[in-house]
Amino acid sequence: MSILPRPRADSPHLAVIGAGVGACALVASLRRQGWPAERISLWESGRGPGGRTATRRSRQDSHLRIDHGAPLFNITASPDPALLAPLLAGGWIEAWQGTLACLDINGGLAGRLEDPLCQGQLYRGRQGMEHLCRGLLALAGGAIDSHYGILVRHLETSSEGRWQLLDSAKELLAEADWLVLGSTLLAHPRSRLVLGWETLPLAVGAAERADPDLVHSLAAIASIRAEARSNLLMVVQASEAAPWRALPFRLLSFDTAAQQRWGLRRVAIQPLEDGRCAVVAHSTATVAAEYLNVYGSRSSIARHLGMAPPQQRETEVIAALEHGLQEALAAWLPEPSGPPPPEATPWPGVHSELMRWGAAFPQLPGLPQDLALCRRSRVGFCGDFIEGPGFGRVEGAMRSGEALARRLLEAAESVQ
Repeated sequence: MSILPRPRADSPHLAVIGAGVGACALVASLRRQGWPAERISLWESGRGPGGRTATRRSRQDSHLRIDHGAPLFNITASPDPALLAPLLAGGWIEAWQGTLACLDINGGLAGRLEDPLCQGQLYRGRQGMEHLCRGLLALAGGAIDSHYGILVRHLETSSEGRWQLLDSAKELLAEADWLVLGSTLLAHPRSRLVLGWETLPLAVGAAERADPDLVHSLAAIASIRAEARSNLLMVVQASEAAPWRALPFRLLSFDTAAQQRWGLRRVAIQPLEDGRCAVVAHSTATVAAEYLNVYGSRSSIARHLGMAPPQQRETEVIAALEHGLQEALAAWLPEPSGPPPPEATPWPGVHSELMRWGAAFPQLPGLPQDLALCRRSRVGFCGDFIEGPGFGRVEGAMRSGEALARRLLEAAESVQ
């Protein structure tokens, strides 16, 4: 027997899981277009909004700022997302003015940019990429019940047919009439494989509701392949930063042959205000696959699930990425004065960390637009894994949030 939501006379509650660009664009669009519900709650396992556009900061180091996921975002299709203009007008984002380059297999700068991230109109979050999502939430008017640092681990159905959000101990976090997932973490079978989960959260809820549309959506999500990335985060001290700050690019992408040679996809150079320089090196999918279960000891998923890798394994990944970066940038950076001591960075004055994105880059085909909302079960999906312009990038996530908002408004009006 299926359990389906019962109409409510009072204002319904919408729960959004994930605070990436798609989810934040959704709540901004809903509020700006008159979503009738008073309650919208946002649940994010990380320390704040942003997802792959988050910015690493430190309470002990006020000048530290590392955009460790997307260093910028681009818009390639027309018309622009509706939220782009108010974000620019509010000073949350600005045009990206840095120098772009592409590395070839010989270590030289190629004349053609192959990286899809380097096409179209380029933007960045002002004072950090996280301001893209913070700006979206500000456009929502601040009327969002936000919960950060909390992992929603289970999804169940109440006796009244409402969605129940539970933590890893199955303690109730919230009940909601509508549910939106801003990523595939709770819906894709890879979570069982990589995270060791016995059950897939949304599959449990789907079984309770026996909604064929939701079953269809879950099947389509299960077919989406996504590539991981292992990212090297480096902070170069001011005394050693001059060669890094003088590099003739701020974003260096690698052509296909160069990726195979050095195991890197792109490198972002981010000078800091105090003279230091942050460097973020993104691995290829092949390198990330070699270290499938090494998440980095500071990642949110490792913290929530107790999955921090042995120090030796994390050091091994960092060393591999550092070696590839050292060889790729050999034409511009001075050679180390001597062999580094064991398990140490090849450069003086450098602190390195590892950050891993488990399913950072979805591959086509994504989730079709018509499967992004299951009205009968009152569950929706948004994010860069939804088919459409900008698929796999920030643009696609933003457009998916705007599109889902329109469909949710139509659905909410039809049940009133």
